[in-house]
Amino acid sequence: MTKEIDDLVSAYLHLTKEVLPALARKGRRNWPVSEDHCFQRIILDHIFGGVWYDYLDRPAYKSLTKDQAQRAVKLCEDIADGHKDLQKLNQQSLIWRGKHR
Repeated sequence: MTKEIDDLVSAYLHLTKEVLPALARKGRRNWPVSEDHCFQRIILDHIFGGVWYDYLDRPAYKSLTKDQAQRAVKLCEDIADGHKDLQKLNQQSLIWRGKHR
């Protein structure tokens, strides 16, 4: 992994493990998830347009390309800033997984 990819992956992990769960716990948003692995599922599913592990080996963060890591960080930031609807993103992720409500 190059330094640039490593930095992007670190940013993605920080956003999904710290920033987004903290925003969810503050409760000011009506988000359907609050656990880090749920944010990671939603983000990665949307990066690939389907169930992420159909496209990547586990652990996913070790297999991300620069473009994928950039898109993951951007989507995390858009969710945090309220520019993307986490309810809709989660619903689509669940549909791809055959678990829609």
